Amino acid sequence: MNIKKGDKVKILAGKDSGKTGKVLQIFKDKNKVSVEGTNLMFKNMRPKKQGEKGQRIQFPAAMQISNVELVCPKCGKSTRGGFKILETGKKVRVCKKCKEII
Repeated sequence: MNIKKGDKVKILAGKDSGKTGKVLQIFKDKNKVSVEGTNLMFKNMRPKKQGEKGQRIQFPAAMQISNVELVCPKCGKSTRGGFKILETGKKVRVCKKCKEII
């Protein structure tokens, strides 16, 4: 999985296709990702105490990780991320278009 929390991604499919946003959460077991400001859903919350009003809470729902693509911070293009092993033996993520370390 080459997408991590805090990365900037572009949405490829769905109602928000073409938008970009920051990754908030990753669900590795379900292969899903939650992106800031996209795929927004509403949740109706019941009042907890008597006399209180109920609420409608808006939150970004999770989407398939195959529907998002990493945006390179150096060149600004959406790209498939690759991996490269440095001379020190450290494995790093690399942009496939500009060959820079992400």
